[in-house]
Amino acid sequence: MKNSSLYFRSFIVMLTLVTVGFIWILLPYYAALFWATTLAVIFYPVQRRLYMKFKGRSNLAAAATLTLILLIVIIPMIAISGALIQEIANSYKRISSGEFNVGLYFSKVIDALPPSAHNVLSYLGVGDLTSIQEKVTQGAVAGGKFIATQAVSLGQNTAQLLIGLGVMLYVLFFLLRDGADLARYSKQLVPLSEEHKQHFIRKFATVIRATVKGNIVVAITQGTLGGLMFWLLGIQGPLLWGVVMTLLSLLPAVGAALIWGPVAIYFLATGEIWQGVVLTAFGVLVIGLIDNLLRPILVGKDTKLPDWIILVSTLGGLSVFGLNGFVIGPLAAALFMSAWDLFPSAVRLNQGAQSGATPAQEQEYASRK
Repeated sequence: MKNSSLYFRSFIVMLTLVTVGFIWILLPYYAALFWATTLAVIFYPVQRRLYMKFKGRSNLAAAATLTLILLIVIIPMIAISGALIQEIANSYKRISSGEFNVGLYFSKVIDALPPSAHNVLSYLGVGDLTSIQEKVTQGAVAGGKFIATQAVSLGQNTAQLLIGLGVMLYVLFFLLRDGADLARYSKQLVPLSEEHKQHFIRKFATVIRATVKGNIVVAITQGTLGGLMFWLLGIQGPLLWGVVMTLLSLLPAVGAALIWGPVAIYFLATGEIWQGVVLTAFGVLVIGLIDNLLRPILVGKDTKLPDWIILVSTLGGLSVFGLNGFVIGPLAAALFMSAWDLFPSAVRLNQGAQSGATPAQEQEYASRK
């Protein structure tokens, strides 16, 4: 018995070491592996239908699904990214040359305020509008320089991006083809009750699909509509502002209004009434209502986390994992909440085991409310 216990502990130590070592090796490509897994989960229903249509030819079904992903996800993202980098470069040139003077626009809005508003600003200690204008201009130049630098750095790392894309597509093919078998095998390795494993698997798949399919589609729709309206109103950099609105739309209680709202105020303050009214009406009645119309359809009410948890977990995920964090953050939050939801039943299951109950009795005991 002592030798058996020693062997088992040694095996656990070895298993932990090789697992940590393997994860360490995979860390440089964690983003590629994460998005391969995410896309495999999202497109699993498509893969399953094609598998049935092709009469069990898994390679053909996986190749067809991968081709579909390339056409509707990867290639459009590459095209938009290239256009966005060009738009960022052009916007930075306009800001640095003074053609696009944010401080001047700010001063126009302030000048259009009534005298009472100027008195309030003076009372608050912000009456020196010249210094504020200079700070706003300097901030805009610094921000534009930072974004332009990041865009150039992204373009210079083209080789690394291509390698990551290749790894993602390669792994994605095998996850599409063998994902169901891998899920069943992994399920057997998890030392939890069948009820708990099913709960975690459903929650993982639901949150992945809700976050990507729901939140991203809603955000892209809002950003696209906002960018299109900016283009129709003749605002410079509509693609850039559309992407910014898309990113902000991922965050609850923030949204695209942070972009179109100040622009509408500027129009109204500078006498361009119809542009301001149109943009305000479009922002409130179209962009603002997209979330209420599409999210219940794409995400579902039962899978939606509280808005404050989505906001905090998304911001935390972005700060830790970068752009990938907008999915990883809410996923971690959902699994955290699911684990605590299952904690009472796990306690009851443990109490049933200590009382000498059979496995079937333990499951019945754990499921009691």
